[in-house]
Amino acid sequence: MAQDDTIVSGVAGRYASALFSLAYDERQTDSVAEALARFDELIAENPDLERLVRSPVFSAADQLKALDAILADANIGGVAANFIRLVTSKRRLFFIREMIADYRKLNDAHRGVTRADVTSATPLTDAHIAALKESLRAASGGREVDLDVRLDPSIIGGLIVKLGSRMVDGSLKTKLNSIRLAMKEVG
Repeated sequence: MAQDDTIVSGVAGRYASALFSLAYDERQTDSVAEALARFDELIAENPDLERLVRSPVFSAADQLKALDAILADANIGGVAANFIRLVTSKRRLFFIREMIADYRKLNDAHRGVTRADVTSATPLTDAHIAALKESLRAASGGREVDLDVRLDPSIIGGLIVKLGSRMVDGSLKTKLNSIRLAMKEVG
């Protein structure tokens, strides 16, 4: 676990590291990651839940009461639910999304997986996703690659791929902007 310190840091990193250690000891790293991902999606999709999580106006008791219902409804239990409750009682719930992201980094490193963020103007077919994964696997030194694909029609066409600290912007929007800039310089 010595390398964990280089992957995550700060308050969120400390909480994520502690959770990962517990989940590792319980042999539940992947199930905790899945439960936390579901909770993170709930926050992203629901502005009221986002407000509950972020706002210091709500007391820990109010947050816990609301979260108990949400966790039960989303079928999130065990180590992940207990962690969310602990974070809430410690008044650190506003850091939960960062903690989830750091936990994901730790779990990915443990599994030997690299995560790539892909932005596309249109939905990708299974064949495109498979080809992209294979290319990114070669670029990452043979490590398994998990893709997080999101749609953004504003890029017009092409892809924007972020793998670790490297980013390749092959979007049509960026290419058109660079042509526009070149034309301004010429004339």
